[in-house]
Amino acid sequence: MALLDLLGRRWTLRIMWELRDSTPQTFRGLQARCGDVSSSVLTTRLRELGEAKLVTHEGEGYVLTDQGASLLGHLRPLDAWATKWAASLRRR
Repeated sequence: MALLDLLGRRWTLRIMWELRDSTPQTFRGLQARCGDVSSSVLTTRLRELGEAKLVTHEGEGYVLTDQGASLLGHLRPLDAWATKWAASLRRR
């Protein structure tokens, strides 16, 4: 339940998604990729994700840890399902 609570917080999944390609993202770069996220919310989410050992800050920026990348890998089937589901809604 703790994981679902963390993932259900606003912007958490988006932040993880934007870190998916293993390229370190600076705070400002990540904020720009996420669009409307405020700096205070981004700071809080990055701290929470860091405490959960899903995201870390390396010299050049934020990246997913091995645990974070593994979790994102487990969420990819959900993304595939959601893509098909959204397409079926558009066809109606």
